[in-house]
Amino acid sequence: MARMTEEEADALDELWTKTTPPLKHGAGGFFTRQRDLLASLDRITAEYISSQAEVLRQSPAEVIANMVRKEIVAASA
Repeated sequence: MARMTEEEADALDELWTKTTPPLKHGAGGFFTRQRDLLASLDRITAEYISSQAEVLRQSPAEVIANMVRKEIVAASA
């Protein structure tokens, strides 16, 4: 592998300092992201969040956000 010259390194540093790379939320669409979110949880937790999302007519991410907000309020009281 070829090593960069000092000029190339400076140019690359300037490029990444002045530009922000686009961020992707992962491959796929909405349903793929929701599936991936739930896949990172254990089975019982994923089933609970999925059932709450269905009952409340929210996305799993919204259910989790509401749960976290409740915990933050309880901890700050």
